[in-house]
Amino acid sequence: MKNFIFHIVLVFILVVIPGACTKETQSSTGNPNPSIALVKMEPATIQQFTDSLKITISYDDGDGDIGFEDADINSLEIKDTRLSKPDFYYVPPQAPLGSKIHIKGELVIKLRNLFLLGTGNAESTNMEIRLRDRTGNWSNKITTPEITITK
Repeated sequence: MKNFIFHIVLVFILVVIPGACTKETQSSTGNPNPSIALVKMEPATIQQFTDSLKITISYDDGDGDIGFEDADINSLEIKDTRLSKPDFYYVPPQAPLGSKIHIKGELVIKLRNLFLLGTGNAESTNMEIRLRDRTGNWSNKITTPEITITK
């Protein structure tokens, strides 16, 4: 009888407890949807074709799947509010591929060669930014403060 009870306890230890630990670890990674926030943007006024706009955003992702190994896959969406369609940019992996870890960090975006669309001496715009992870989840959208582009 003691041998039978020993086997039952052994099966419980080998099957039930590891399964419970795995589920708890997976759920503790956090929200799988990335979230972003504006850290800073500079300068607020730029000269067309000369100055670059530098935008720093922070990101937070519960499962660490921000960025792609393939440089042909673009996951950062930036839309100049003067235009109807966004531009897309490459973001490299921010955590080791295949890991399921909670990551936080910052991305620095440098936009060069912004220009006036009209014939005036200055125009104002904003940039709307989103980030997509490898499973297709989009972050929230953030909007920069007003940017003035001059001749």
